[in-house]
Amino acid sequence: MPDRVRAVAATGDDVVQFALADRDVVELETTLSGVGAQCVTVDPHDPDRIYVGSFDSGVHVSEDGGTTWNGGAEGLVEERVMSIAVAPARRQPGISVVYAGTEPSNLYRSVDGGHRWQLLPALRALPSEPSWSFPPRPWTHHVRTIALHPTDPDWLAVGIELGGVMRSLDGGATWFDHNPEAYSDAHRLMTHPLAPDRLYEVAGQGVARSDDRGETWRRFEGGLDRRYAWAEAVDAEDPDLWYVSVSRGPFAAHGPGDGQSHLWRSRGDGWAPIDDWGERPELRRMPYALSTVPGRPNALLVGLRGGALLLTGDAGETWAHLDASLPDVIDLALAPAG
Repeated sequence: MPDRVRAVAATGDDVVQFALADRDVVELETTLSGVGAQCVTVDPHDPDRIYVGSFDSGVHVSEDGGTTWNGGAEGLVEERVMSIAVAPARRQPGISVVYAGTEPSNLYRSVDGGHRWQLLPALRALPSEPSWSFPPRPWTHHVRTIALHPTDPDWLAVGIELGGVMRSLDGGATWFDHNPEAYSDAHRLMTHPLAPDRLYEVAGQGVARSDDRGETWRRFEGGLDRRYAWAEAVDAEDPDLWYVSVSRGPFAAHGPGDGQSHLWRSRGDGWAPIDDWGERPELRRMPYALSTVPGRPNALLVGLRGGALLLTGDAGETWAHLDASLPDVIDLALAPAG
């Protein structure tokens, strides 16, 4: 078990980093300011390589663990980058391939660490594209989430908010349109190395799972008493240990008050709420970002809308409220500390 884990948080504006030492937050600092940070990921093969997608300033890349940042991105036309993912199974010489999803909905790929980007235009040629629309900004839509296969470098899926789950078997050259067995308002898609053909979805309409790379789906909602699902995480050592945050609706989930939400846990047999961490107003906000902790089975870090951080080491049976002050938590990425 690593003594320390490094966490990178996107706050909607800044990038904040800290070290997680047992149940203590240390070395908290803002490493990138005022960029409208929306999403963050760390290269699993190179934890010093961090990618941040921003609302209006493209992609920001650090190659030294956040000490310095490069904001240049040749070929990336859109400035709003809503999702970013590093391919676990595709590496060019020494560097993992990375994908970025934008608003309006386009998907880009970089093979040189985010310096140059190639548009994958076939996504926008899908028959359903004219119907895509994001309700708060109905004139547009975006690639909210990207899922990559743990061993097959050519398989990937994206979730369009709002449009559906689209799959490619050839690295984005061609695409299968949305399967109506899945939910169309996809907020997060995930895969798992120990169940490589499994695809987990949380969406505005509910929770679903595919066990055959998205060919077929089943709704996975036994025990849920609400349906607006936003974030998810799956334990690194147990693909059945699945966490999701679900609210009664988008206005509560994304608003400034009570999120009307629960954090739910499943071990493959239905859902039970596990957010027994207190009733103070700041603790009833929506669980907005979930991340398992490298090297710590059953550990989960939860970032609430509004900035509170909570940690469990026993799959949600008990919780620690971490002593850290963040303005907000929009996304989280964790990696072993160097």
